[in-house]
Amino acid sequence: MSVDSLSPRVMIVVTHLLGIGHLARMAAVGREMARQGWTVTLVSGGRPAATVNTQGCTLVQLPPVHCVGSDFSTLYQAPGVVADADHFLARREALLATLDATRPEALITELFPFGRRTLGDEFLALLEHAHAQTPRPAILCSIRDVLNPPSKPGRAEEAEARLAAFYDGILFHGASEVVPLDASWPASRAVLRRVLETGYVHDGSRSFPDGGTEGAGEIIVSGGGSEAGLPLSENALDAARGMPDKRWRLLVGAGVPAESFERLRTRAPANMIVERARPDFPALLGRAALSISQAGYNTVLDLAAANARAILVPFAEGGEREQGIRARELQRRGLAHCLETATLTPDALAGAARDLLAAPRPDWSAIGRDGAARTAEEVSTAIDRRRAAMEGWARLDTALKRARDAGRTLDFWWRDDDAVDPSAALDTLLTRFERFGVSGGLAIIPSRATPALVERLRAAPAVDVLIHGWAHTNYAPVGEKAAEFGAHRPPDIVAGEAGAGLSRLRELFGERALPLFVPPWNRIASAISAALPAQGFTGLSTFTRRSGSIPGLTQLNTHWDPIAWKRSGGLVDEAKLANELARLVEDELAAAPGELEPIGLLTHHLVHDGWIDRLLDEVMERLAASGVVRFVSARDMLAQAGAR
Repeated sequence: MSVDSLSPRVMIVVTHLLGIGHLARMAAVGREMARQGWTVTLVSGGRPAATVNTQGCTLVQLPPVHCVGSDFSTLYQAPGVVADADHFLARREALLATLDATRPEALITELFPFGRRTLGDEFLALLEHAHAQTPRPAILCSIRDVLNPPSKPGRAEEAEARLAAFYDGILFHGASEVVPLDASWPASRAVLRRVLETGYVHDGSRSFPDGGTEGAGEIIVSGGGSEAGLPLSENALDAARGMPDKRWRLLVGAGVPAESFERLRTRAPANMIVERARPDFPALLGRAALSISQAGYNTVLDLAAANARAILVPFAEGGEREQGIRARELQRRGLAHCLETATLTPDALAGAARDLLAAPRPDWSAIGRDGAARTAEEVSTAIDRRRAAMEGWARLDTALKRARDAGRTLDFWWRDDDAVDPSAALDTLLTRFERFGVSGGLAIIPSRATPALVERLRAAPAVDVLIHGWAHTNYAPVGEKAAEFGAHRPPDIVAGEAGAGLSRLRELFGERALPLFVPPWNRIASAISAALPAQGFTGLSTFTRRSGSIPGLTQLNTHWDPIAWKRSGGLVDEAKLANELARLVEDELAAAPGELEPIGLLTHHLVHDGWIDRLLDEVMERLAASGVVRFVSARDMLAQAGAR
């Protein structure tokens, strides 16, 4: 495979442990990408599955693993042989070698980190290796419509931390109007902001022309590809025996041992055909009168394609809940009838079958199945965004090199807003300040500041305390931009609140509280600005480059904010942030001596998510590595201005 091809290069990593549904779904995505001219490497870590169509993809088979029944924590490298350390090492080495050989522009991991925790070491090694590549690929996670909910406390938080540390987005192969992600997973707002909804991915290669008559009018039972479907198959035998007027057909997966298959054939009544699963299952389903099956992702999409009457018996062993959630959601929408495994009996199955056979076919048209094409679109967009981000960072590196070549030192400072109380988010910010040697300015809301915050900041003596308005209350009329210190109230009252803020924080923090005023929302009326010196202030900090001067005040503005406020939070587009920072450096290099001002970073620790924190670390590491950036404190800048 040539890595110099102009076609996008993508590497998809999937390990199916029980059935083949995970592999089939990702193969369908890979085929669509290949059809569009992409170079696709499909890495499979489960057992070889000859029935899965990987046409157009380069299939890389890792040393396989599989599980038995519902025990996903014990993985086998061969029947009866538990996978050992050497086996996992061989898998990991093959994964990294494939990444190095293909140099993908997009890397997709199926299910991890929402699942496949047993394989966490190899996935984390892959992700760290991908992040070390230059250029780094876009990294995406691929998940089906319903996930198995976290089984233990902390699992959702662990998954989110891994997503934030490594991933750019989450390909959600479902539809929120059918089954939203948070129906099965406690997804935070930060995670939901990263979801790229593709619709359902249907394995269209399994469709067959409807030209035959075999199976017409039958009740078709399919228990999945493994032994997990045997309880359903056993119940179906006796249900068929109680409905001798209907022909039944039981399809048994290839993963069911020969002895179990023969036992089913021997026990079957005369009106039931028992055979191995067939590749033309979708065609049989389209001609059947009724389907009885588990509620796996691919099976449900086959049902939707066939517009089938359906009884769903969700797999629920070992605490598995994914299929149950899906089946109940479909029943709630009138698309299927759900029978729980725990209460499944032949009589219940036969009764539900009779009821559905007397009812009209449901309308499955709401479940679109073009997810493979839409996935290709989302991945293409992710690649474009990644390329644009790399171009932005290259522009910044060029500007920093110009400063280095010219012997220039660039002054930066860092302001963080809205502190009131100790929190884990504040601890993260203060740790970041310390890690990068930054004496940051913490803008504290005076009327809400607590003694506990005073105590917490004793351990961070380099942090400057700034005056953040009074109560951070919006007084602007409806329809206007938010402001606490705007022209909406009498100037003497507003200016007095600013003075009260300085007095309150001086009481709490003493001389650590600088006479530097930070208006909430970075908005302040000119009359209020002019009145600040009379209230004891010597500095003002807002956003964007300063224009003009205010008698008695030193302006220490901020210029770069990574938070997407107009989208209710989250990270601004990375390319935009990189280019904005590059432009700020370029402006400083072009400015006349009297026009220079420190470049101000503005953050809000209380609304950060893991993606914002990761970007901040990457920016700080890049600035530190440049050798031309110096972070200065608000205290020193005010002192220098006063000395002049």
